[in-house]
Amino acid sequence: MLDTHPHQAPPEQETRQSKIDPPSRKVRWIAGIALLVAIGIAAAGIIVRKRNESEVAKWTNDLAVPAVAVVRPKQGVTGQQIVLPGDIEAWYEAPIYARVSGYLKAWYFDFGAHVTKGQLLAEIDAPDLDAQLAAAQARLTSAEAQVNVRDAERNFAQTTYARWRDSPKGVVSEQETESKKAEFGSSDARYKAAVAEANVNKSQVDQLTALEAFKRILAPFDGIVTQRNTDVGALINAGSSTSNGPQLFRVADVHEMRVFVQVPQEISANIRNGLTAEMRLPQYPDKTFKAVVSTTSEAINKASRTLLVELHSGNTDNLLQPGTFAQVRFNLADNPGTLRIPTSALIFREDGAQLAILGPDNKVEMKSVKLGRNLGTEFEVLSGLSSSETVINSPPDSLSEGELVSIAKDNQSAPAHEAEAK
Repeated sequence: MLDTHPHQAPPEQETRQSKIDPPSRKVRWIAGIALLVAIGIAAAGIIVRKRNESEVAKWTNDLAVPAVAVVRPKQGVTGQQIVLPGDIEAWYEAPIYARVSGYLKAWYFDFGAHVTKGQLLAEIDAPDLDAQLAAAQARLTSAEAQVNVRDAERNFAQTTYARWRDSPKGVVSEQETESKKAEFGSSDARYKAAVAEANVNKSQVDQLTALEAFKRILAPFDGIVTQRNTDVGALINAGSSTSNGPQLFRVADVHEMRVFVQVPQEISANIRNGLTAEMRLPQYPDKTFKAVVSTTSEAINKASRTLLVELHSGNTDNLLQPGTFAQVRFNLADNPGTLRIPTSALIFREDGAQLAILGPDNKVEMKSVKLGRNLGTEFEVLSGLSSSETVINSPPDSLSEGELVSIAKDNQSAPAHEAEAK
């Protein structure tokens, strides 16, 4: 008899149900875990995207703020110097021309030779001058002989006149006496004319004799022959460069040298007699030569707005040569209260010289300043700037008042004055 109780399931049905239920729960667990993973991945993607968007926004904002380098104004220091180009010239230098025309007979010193004052450099053969001197001497001899004749005539006339004049009355007539007096006066005049003619001839002889001495070319002072522009047999015309006469020699006294420097007007007030300087020459890169300011022109050249300064430098070792270019470093007087800024920090606009100052909250402040001396890589600032302010170095052309800036990273690792030194 079959059991037909409604709440009891057949054993086979229970077994089948038990075989189906466990796998269904496992699938649901897997689906839940997968859903959670998907949600996590989506959340992580959203978070990464938001962070990237934030970084991009920050990067964009950082690019919009220019990074600048800053420096601090430097106080004037001792040993302040300025370097200017200079020309070295000899203590004395003279071109030597011929005073007589002729042919060069011989020369005795070539360029580079050391000579002393009065030493014979060359000789000129001048036959025309010799002939003129001989003729003048002959005329002088003739004139002197004529003087002697006229002197004898005058003495005879004077004696005759004295005898007629002192004769007793009635012995000679008055007319004869006056005639002898006139003869004496005439002979005296002829004598004086002969003396004058002799003096003229003597002066001509003296002049030609002096010119004869110029056939010998002598050194005007102790020095070095720097040029020889003639040779044996060359035709020599008397005169100078203005009269197309050739320059035979050039002699320079180099025991001490003169150095000429054009000093800009803005620093000319600092140049005083006795100021020391150092010179460097291209041919002696490892040597330094001393020089001292001797004098100035006391006037500013209108064309260049510079002051001509003359310095003196000893030359005992003969290393300094005329015509040499030199870099002259002046040791200027100390000025400890002066502020200095790099030339690269200056801004020149319609308002004149300005500086970009780093103000509060890293905002730019534009300040007009009054500049002093140009020291090459630096400028003196006379007014408009304090030593506590921070100056933006090499500012962009587009920088404007109130603009926000940031300090460059390589400028943050060191104090401002160290950053400037770098």
